[in-house]
Amino acid sequence: MLASLTVLFETLFWFSAGIVLYVYVGYPLLLGFLAKYFPRQSPLGANWEPAVSLLISAYNESSVMASKLENSLAIDYPADRLEIIVVSDCSEDGTDAIVRRFSDRGVRLVRMGQRLGKSAGLNLAVPQARGDVLVFSDANAIYQPDSIRQLVRHFSSPRVGFVVGNARYSDKSSPTPSAEAEGLYWKLETWMKERESAIESVVGGDGAIYAIRRELYAPLLPTDINDFLNPLQIIELGYRGVFEPRAVSYEETAKSFQKEFRRKVRIVSRSFNALFRVPGILNPWHNPRHWLLLVSHKLLRWLIPFFLFLLFAASLMLLHSPFYRIALLLQTAFYAMAIIGWILPVARTAWKPISLVYYFCLVNLASLIGCMKCFRGDLSATWTPPRQSIETKV
Repeated sequence: MLASLTVLFETLFWFSAGIVLYVYVGYPLLLGFLAKYFPRQSPLGANWEPAVSLLISAYNESSVMASKLENSLAIDYPADRLEIIVVSDCSEDGTDAIVRRFSDRGVRLVRMGQRLGKSAGLNLAVPQARGDVLVFSDANAIYQPDSIRQLVRHFSSPRVGFVVGNARYSDKSSPTPSAEAEGLYWKLETWMKERESAIESVVGGDGAIYAIRRELYAPLLPTDINDFLNPLQIIELGYRGVFEPRAVSYEETAKSFQKEFRRKVRIVSRSFNALFRVPGILNPWHNPRHWLLLVSHKLLRWLIPFFLFLLFAASLMLLHSPFYRIALLLQTAFYAMAIIGWILPVARTAWKPISLVYYFCLVNLASLIGCMKCFRGDLSATWTPPRQSIETKV
């Protein structure tokens, strides 16, 4: 009996350790190999200029709205082929008044009758848009002048259904540990998106900057996350999603780990729910390449906290072995660093490893809570951007 339990816990230990190593080490290595030796390319139309509707989602964005609209109006794209629509989710801080000041320059305001969230706002605005291509943006995302040109040229290929831009994060003040950790995480994400796009399809959109063919937009539930669910729906229809690194937008990072934590919980809970909304996307025979990318990049990463728990629990049950005692000691030291970073914020500034370990644990705790909220059906349709002083409950 004891021998059987030992085998069971050893199996759990090595299986969990294998999943964690695969997600953070094996998968990036596999991506690099597949992108180099088995890429898929799509033809590009250098002068492709379809009619474009830029949809800017906003809730209480008075602090950034004027600069966002000035930036949008300065985009290098034919003015008669670009319309700008601001979708206001019942903003209460003067955002709508700022948008109306730009009406004589062609900017349109679509205001929700009641606050229902971003997805419901897009359901209202998309039927009113005139463009053949829809570009989705956040109010604080500042575009480089050629960003839309870089996005839409991919639609010259009939296989491309959506294109994701390169959202970059900056901190105008001195960099905080949160900003530095998020910046490192985002560099890895960008690297992975480039290679996923080369192999088959980037696995999701980005609310700051991504575009789709108008006819591929499907109405959303208020609790849906549009920049993940809609791309899944498009891929299930047989199209590809492309990452365009030269379509650049900039936005500020969250100023603290706590605000970043709330944002990630919301994203994971709603993104996990999107998989249930498009169950066919998890059929490995439908599109094997995309299935591999989706499961490796998203699903397994969201489940990492469960595997970390199994790894720790299995180590506890195998203390009779010196190897597993050392494994437990290393894990304990790792989590102790995260706890120190939580109790003593100054330690995160003084020693970068503590900041990175704390951020790693925070991200995985957010994934754990996000998964549990999804399983309970606790999905929030509305939210307050983390840069705003008014904060909502996670």
